[in-house]
Amino acid sequence: MDFFRAQDRARRLTGRLVLLLLLAVAGLVVVASVLVALAVVLFDGQVMGTDPLARALEPELFGLVALGVLAVVVAGGLVRHLQLRAGGSVVAEALGGRLLNPDARDANERQLLNVVEEMAIASGMPVPAVYLLEDAAINAFAAGHEPHDAAIGVTRGAIEHLDREQLQGVIAHEFSHILHGDMRLNLRLVALLHGILVIGLVGRLLLRGAAAGGRGRSSRRGGGGHVALFGLGAALMLVGYAGTLCGNLIKSAVSRQREFLADASAVQYTRNPEGIGRALQTLAAYRLGSRLMSPQAAEFSHLYFGSGVRHLSRWTATHPPLEARIRRVLPRWDGSLPEPFAPTPKAAPAKPAAGTGQGESRREDLGRALGGAALAGAVVASVGRPDAESLASARRRLAHLDERLVDAAHQPCAARALVYGILMGADPASREAQRRVLDQQALPEVLHELEALEAPLATLAPGDRLPLIELALPVLRQLSAAQFARFRQCLAGLMAAETAPGPLQWALHRLVLTGIEGERRARRDRHLRDLAGPLSLLLSTLARAGQGSPEAQAESLEQAGRALGVSLDLVREAPSAADLDWALGRLVRLAQAERAPLLAAMVCCVEHDGHIAPEEAELLRAVAWTLGCPLPLREATGQGRHGAAR
Repeated sequence: MDFFRAQDRARRLTGRLVLLLLLAVAGLVVVASVLVALAVVLFDGQVMGTDPLARALEPELFGLVALGVLAVVVAGGLVRHLQLRAGGSVVAEALGGRLLNPDARDANERQLLNVVEEMAIASGMPVPAVYLLEDAAINAFAAGHEPHDAAIGVTRGAIEHLDREQLQGVIAHEFSHILHGDMRLNLRLVALLHGILVIGLVGRLLLRGAAAGGRGRSSRRGGGGHVALFGLGAALMLVGYAGTLCGNLIKSAVSRQREFLADASAVQYTRNPEGIGRALQTLAAYRLGSRLMSPQAAEFSHLYFGSGVRHLSRWTATHPPLEARIRRVLPRWDGSLPEPFAPTPKAAPAKPAAGTGQGESRREDLGRALGGAALAGAVVASVGRPDAESLASARRRLAHLDERLVDAAHQPCAARALVYGILMGADPASREAQRRVLDQQALPEVLHELEALEAPLATLAPGDRLPLIELALPVLRQLSAAQFARFRQCLAGLMAAETAPGPLQWALHRLVLTGIEGERRARRDRHLRDLAGPLSLLLSTLARAGQGSPEAQAESLEQAGRALGVSLDLVREAPSAADLDWALGRLVRLAQAERAPLLAAMVCCVEHDGHIAPEEAELLRAVAWTLGCPLPLREATGQGRHGAAR
C-alpha cells in the first residue's frame, strides 16, 4: 500500500470507528437515560397508582436526561482530547517516560537515538522526540497527532536486550505507525473510550454517595431514595463498563490488523525480516514479556509494539499472538525460540562502522537517470516508504557530517546557531546584514556558538543542510516560549535582511518552523482545479530552480499543467517569501488524493535529463515535507549544478 492510499485508508477507518463508537454511545445513552429517568421517578416517592416506567419515558423528562448523559460522555471525551492535544509527549510522560537528551552519552541510549535519527532522515520526516521508560519489559510505542509532535517511547528492557538490528526493526515498526496515520487514530480512540468510561465513573460516585448517605437511614422516609440511588449507580457502572468493553472490542479488532501492517512495513523499510523477526522471538522468550508497570498502561494498550497489558480473552487483545506475527515476517520459521531468559543487561554496543557499502557519495539523486515521467512516478511511489538503501544513505550521510555540526545539533544554544548559519545567505553583503541582525537580537551565548561553527559551516556540502536541521528539531522543540519567540524573531530578521532570498532558503526556513510548530491544521477539501494561482507560483519557482532557460522553464510548467489538468501561467519574476508562504498555505489544504499528482508535477519541474541536482533534491524534499509527503533519502551518481536552488 502506498503512502497516499494508506493515509486515505487511515482517515476512512477513523470515520468508521467514530461511527461505530457513536452508535455504541447512542445505545448507552438510551439505556442510561431510561435508568436515570426511572430513578428520578422513584426518588419522587409518588409512585403509588402510577406506572414508573411510563412516567420515566415521558418525552420531556427522557429528553432532558438523555441530553445530560450525552453531555457527560462528550465532556469526558473532550477533556481527554484536550489533555492529549500536546501530542505524543503527553502519552510518554503519562507512562513514566523520560525525554532522552539528544547528546546522551550512555551507550544504549546513544544507540537508540542513532537508530531513530537514521530512520527519520531516511524517511524524510522530522526526528521525533525519544523517551525512555525505565521499565524492564521489552516494548515500544509511537504517539502523536502529526509528525511534528510525534514521540517514540522505548523501554529500558528493549534497549538492553535487543541488538542494533532488532532495535532497528522495532523502530521501523513504530515509524510505520507514524507514516500510515495510525497515531492520530489511536489518540482519538483514547479520547472516545474515555468519554464512555466516564458513565461508569459517575455510577461509581453515585454508589459511594448512596453507601455514605444511606448509613443509619434505612428506616427513615428517605431510605427508598437511597436504595434507588444505589441501584442507579450500579446500573450506570454496568452500562459504562459494558460500553467500554464494546469500545475495546472495536479497538482491538482494528489494532491487530494495524500491527500486522506495521510488521510488514518494518520489513519493507529495512529489507531485513530477521531484524523484526528476531525482536519478536526475543520478546516471546523474555520472562517479563512486554507488560508495562505504569498504572495508565491499559489506556494506551493499542499503541504498543507488544501487548503491554494482560487481556481477558483473545477478543479484547490489541495485538495478534507473537507466533502469528513471527510467521508473517519469517514464513520458514520452525517454531523454535531462544532459551527463556530473565532481565540481564547486554554488553555495550559497538559503534557502527562509518561508510558501509559501495559508492559513498554525498549527493542525492531521486531518479537514477530515469526519464522525467518515470522519475516522477518513482518519486511518488517512494513517499513514506523508506527502504534499506534509504537507511544506508542516512547512515553514511550522518557518518560523513562534520562532528562539530552533529554535536551542535544536539545542544540547545548551538542548535539555534547551527540553524542561523544554515539559513544565512551566500552573498557576502547579505551575510553582513544578517550578522548585524543577529548581533541585535540573538543571545550572546548563541552568537558565541555561531562563531565556533563558522569553519565547519563554510565547508558544508549540498544536501547536508536538511539532515542537520532534522537532527536539530528535537532540541528546538524544547525551547521555552520566550526562547522560541526570540528564535522566530531572529529567523524573520535573517529572511528580511537577505538581498535575494532563494527558494531553498525559503523552503528550509519554513521547514524549521513547521517542524517545531506543525502546519496549521485545516480541512483537506481543496482540489487542484481550484488552485491554479498557488500552483503557478510554486511550480514556476521549482522550474526556475531546475531549468536553465526561460524556454525550458515554460516547457516544464506546461508539461506539469497538462499532467494536472490545470492551466498554469509561468511566473517569471522571483516571488517573495511571503508570496510562497501564501501559495503553500493554500496547497496544504489539498485533498489527500490530489497530493500525488502535485508531487509528480513538482518533480517534473525540477528534474533535468532525468537527474535532480543535490540542491534541487534538497528543495524538493523540503517543500514535500511541508506538504505532508515525506520523501526518503537517496544518493546520487551524478554531479549537481552548484547553487542551482539557492
